[in-house]
Amino acid sequence: MNSATKQIRYIIYGTERIEFMRVPRKSNSHRVLIKVHPDCSVVVHAPLEAPDDDVCDAVRKRASWVYLQLKQFKVQLEHVSPRRFRSGESHCYLGKQYILKVVEAPKENQKVKLLRGHIEVHVRAKSEARIRTLLFEWYKARAREVFKRRLDAMLEQTLWVGSRPHLRLLSMKTQWGSCSPNGILTLNPHLVKAPRECIDYVLLHELCHIAEHNHSDKFYRLMKQVMPKWQQTKEKLDSMASKLLT
Repeated sequence: MNSATKQIRYIIYGTERIEFMRVPRKSNSHRVLIKVHPDCSVVVHAPLEAPDDDVCDAVRKRASWVYLQLKQFKVQLEHVSPRRFRSGESHCYLGKQYILKVVEAPKENQKVKLLRGHIEVHVRAKSEARIRTLLFEWYKARAREVFKRRLDAMLEQTLWVGSRPHLRLLSMKTQWGSCSPNGILTLNPHLVKAPRECIDYVLLHELCHIAEHNHSDKFYRLMKQVMPKWQQTKEKLDSMASKLLT
């Protein structure tokens, strides 16, 4: 996105100054869409023609919700330690915790194995950068398999989807997934660290966008139809976002 289209604005909520980035809304909707991300950034998608005052008023109306979201994500970030990719660290896969075990084996092929309670990484020489790369490639390979399997399962519920959508992976800092106007689904490989129901929620969310490109009332009715308790699942995923995305 061109930096000229990004604008930093703010509102005052009580004694708090809430900054947000205003970006143009891609769809034809005239609504203002507010997103609070796990890194505590606030992004407001608004129509290009909407006056700044109207956009700020829209944020003020939801200031209580924005403030609460920011508060929750800040608490999460306080408890997230930077990864050092050493033996003994805890890493997630499909909602379960695994202990990282780094094995230095100069003459072996470098690889990652999932064992009972452990994710074992074999490297020729211990290097944080190399272990990080091997582990991320392993997560991507697993994500490709898991997402394909779960997409097949979710397509049985989303009868409005005519043909199987193309699925691609993209590492993102603030999003779990997206759906392009021509129906291509993009999922964050880090999502494979989350429980299966959270993966299903993200897939269903994006599949609903094939029918409804906006977050309209019709979109949410569709979501409730295919996943009645989607809000609880979303909250569960949001609560672990800071941990899974680091």
